[in-house]
Amino acid sequence: MIRSIRKPGGGGPRSGGRLRRSVAWLVGVVVVAVAGLLGGPYLYIHVFDNNEAAPLAISNTGSTASSSAVPVDGTWKVGSGSQAGYRVHETLVGQSTTAVGRTSKVTGTATISGTQLTSATFTVDMASVTSDKSQRDGRFRTSVMDTSQYPNGTFTLTQPVSLGAIPAAGKTVTVRTTGNLTLHGVTKSVSFDVTAVRTGNTLQVQGSIPVTFSDFDVTAPDLAGFVVVDSSGQVEFLLDLTHS
Repeated sequence: MIRSIRKPGGGGPRSGGRLRRSVAWLVGVVVVAVAGLLGGPYLYIHVFDNNEAAPLAISNTGSTASSSAVPVDGTWKVGSGSQAGYRVHETLVGQSTTAVGRTSKVTGTATISGTQLTSATFTVDMASVTSDKSQRDGRFRTSVMDTSQYPNGTFTLTQPVSLGAIPAAGKTVTVRTTGNLTLHGVTKSVSFDVTAVRTGNTLQVQGSIPVTFSDFDVTAPDLAGFVVVDSSGQVEFLLDLTHS
């Protein structure tokens, strides 16, 4: 009887099968890892993470108008219910999402004389701005805005705003506004639209200011390409002003 001779270290049918199974297993691991890397952020953003805040909007419309609205002339002070913050687009491993951070720690006043907004100054406590992610908030307070050194953001009106006519109670008006916006210790002139409505003793004011971060010496976060933040965003605000 002639026996087959297998060379030392040679691969027979069994060893070849084991090799193929090992390669298939390794390929499977790689596929699962890639699917987790790409699909995980998609599921997290689009399925599990549904907390994106809607844009701030005026709620006191004409349907709640009061004929006993106080006169427009005088000083209006920021009251409870006011909010300010940011909105910016992020990319998380190729998946798009929107980051929104807000605070209710807003102070300031506006003065109206006749049919003109003659002055306005508002201050936001930047360290109190929070989003739905504590990691994002940590970066915002440190490497992004450095709130320990620049704790406040401010807006100051630099040009009187003509209202055209004294707005009737419950009537929404939109006007163009120009002023100085200070963020991260840098002041820039900005112009943007403001929408307002007066009901009772309240003047509700809403607006959104486009901001390019580099204009304010702010570097948009880019965490090794894993999380990339756009180079521009918006400062949002909704102010409930009460007549002093």
